Amino acid sequence: MQFSLSSSPHNRVRRDTSQVMRMVCYACIPGILAQTWFFGWGTIIQISLAIITAVVTESTILELRKKDVSRGIGDYSAILTAILLGICLPPLAPWWLVVIGTFFSIAIVKQLYGGLGFNMFNPAMVGYVVLLISFPISMSAWLPVQSMAQTPYDFLDALNVIATGYSQTGYSLAQLQLGVDSVTQATPLDAVRTGLLGGMTYSETLSAPIFISDWGWSYGWSAVSIAYLIGGVFLLQQRIINWHMPISMLFGVIVTAGLLNMLAPDQTGSIPFHLFSGAVIFGAFFIVTDPVSGSTTDKGRLIFGALIGFLTVIIRTYGGYPDAIAFAVIIMNIAVPLIDYYTQPRAYGHQP
Repeated sequence: MQFSLSSSPHNRVRRDTSQVMRMVCYACIPGILAQTWFFGWGTIIQISLAIITAVVTESTILELRKKDVSRGIGDYSAILTAILLGICLPPLAPWWLVVIGTFFSIAIVKQLYGGLGFNMFNPAMVGYVVLLISFPISMSAWLPVQSMAQTPYDFLDALNVIATGYSQTGYSLAQLQLGVDSVTQATPLDAVRTGLLGGMTYSETLSAPIFISDWGWSYGWSAVSIAYLIGGVFLLQQRIINWHMPISMLFGVIVTAGLLNMLAPDQTGSIPFHLFSGAVIFGAFFIVTDPVSGSTTDKGRLIFGALIGFLTVIIRTYGGYPDAIAFAVIIMNIAVPLIDYYTQPRAYGHQP
């Protein structure tokens, strides 16, 4: 019998930062394709604008800081931030919106703190929150699913609306938001929130055309979530991310949504509704797993993810915004030093 010996470390799969970032970018592709299929070319355009802005901003600041520009851009961290932010924006949001958000994410949240590895907050989520608070109307201008739209649009229409506010044939963004019933289409989370505030029960809100089942499954949005789930499973299989944060976040959402729905079934969403009608799946695998702004211990990651899931459902249910991933992530980013302090593993030979 022969044995093959090798020196430590014995982990043969070694990836540098740029490889990890690229793999996450690749994992976003199924979700981006699904978003494009259901909501049109706007998502691709927004991501492209975000990438251009991120690269220019990162290069300029690195040059001013006398850092290696090619190395800074080559780690793909700025490009990944741009992709994640572009995914979160309404497809036909004006061009300046994505430029402002991306600039803030890269220049203020990332580079002002010292660059990759030093930022306390998730850059994409802070950029998103800044835009949501500053420009709430533009950030809520989501389109109906293409098959439910009164006025379909193509790539050139999307480009024109983003650049000028009007399509090639003169339709405004407000007109493109109309569904086949000539009513402005809301996202599933907006539809439920508006209905509940209007005195409807949760079951009654599910009669909106966007929903396809009594479980809260929504046409288009649920399919997009499943596409990002496929990308998330790919990241887990490739060991790009560990399971602690995404699984604990989903667990936090399931437990919190389940308890609230049991206590007040007519006033709170079901578990499937919370999981597949917003950005929970995307957030669990692509946002919460940020290695820089998240917890660094296994116990800490479980706590970090679970509390984000809890806060997401609580803010959605009782807060002022229909979706809450970004707010929950930023709140927990603040708590990371405390979580890490109390969850550090005990050194061998030392008493707790």
